[in-house]
Amino acid sequence: MTPFTLHTRSSECAARRGEVRTRHGIFQTPVFMPVGTQATVKAVTPENLLEMGAGIILGNTYHLFIRPGHELIRRFGGLHGFMNWPGSILTDSGGFQIFSLKDLATITEEGAAFRSHLDGAKLFLSPEGAVQVQESLGSDIMMCLDTCIPYPADRRQAQASTDLTTRWAGRCRQAHSNREQLLFGIVQGGMYADMRQSAAAALVDIGFDGYAIGGLSVGESKTLMHEMTEATVPALPADYPVYLMGVGTPADLVEGVWRGIDMFDCVMPTRNARNGTLFTSHGKVVIKNARYRDDPAPLDATCTCYTCRNYSRAYLRHLFVSREILSYHLNTIHNLHYYINLMDQIRTAIEADCYARFRNDFYSRLTDQ
Repeated sequence: MTPFTLHTRSSECAARRGEVRTRHGIFQTPVFMPVGTQATVKAVTPENLLEMGAGIILGNTYHLFIRPGHELIRRFGGLHGFMNWPGSILTDSGGFQIFSLKDLATITEEGAAFRSHLDGAKLFLSPEGAVQVQESLGSDIMMCLDTCIPYPADRRQAQASTDLTTRWAGRCRQAHSNREQLLFGIVQGGMYADMRQSAAAALVDIGFDGYAIGGLSVGESKTLMHEMTEATVPALPADYPVYLMGVGTPADLVEGVWRGIDMFDCVMPTRNARNGTLFTSHGKVVIKNARYRDDPAPLDATCTCYTCRNYSRAYLRHLFVSREILSYHLNTIHNLHYYINLMDQIRTAIEADCYARFRNDFYSRLTDQ
């Protein structure tokens, strides 16, 4: 039985409006998931996230497996009890982080052998182990262990890696014992449309609770990312949620929804907040710029977040250039609120069947400051 309920489709594009049911509630789609890599969304509290309307957040299997350990987290009632988060949680499998280690990891049929980035300890994660770790973490949505393909990659390399991901997906499904926790398969295939379509078909044959598109936003052009999304989405069943992993900018979200994506995650709003780049309805604000030194205006006059309701650009600039910890907190509240509010506007536009106009208006307002 699919956890996804489709409410309405756009008549103008592949955008759709729905909801996903997990054991910790229902979240509305399309949705952006704030990234909480180490059982925390950096610089904000769970209460901040609830206030801004986050329905689901993301945790990282690789990092939590290394520290503090999935068994410790299990003893605290899983991630929900450990970090005091009442909503839904998705955990990624750790495949992308292992891929990112490069020289520290060895991929074989059995799984991934790697060294901890903290102390160099030898570790191993098999597809079955990735499921076991995520079951201990107690996440609502688990991801199959996959092998991420670098860009560029020749066809032979991409095919071998994609086939391994598919075999691992079958093993993950076999190991999946707690069916209250949903399990998503990940479509790889590099930048080869036919390979992604074949991989999608193989995953559908195995049968999952949802499907993710992985291996994008790894250095390819936006045009190529869009082409691969357009090639993959129609190959996936329409009555299951589709998740575009690790994407991206506000424009990436607008374009992904246009092409039929339901779920997104990215570190961009939180990382950029800590680097002083803030998203507004008119584009990005680089708060360290001298032009904001005595600017009494809020970051975004149309924004209703806590930061914009209470603080000026001048104050936010002062905090950032002074390297005050409060800067990270207030900036992150704003950026995450912007992303979550953008998705709310997107859902409203789909419901009103005016997504094309919304998309045009979104671009017409951008005048990066």
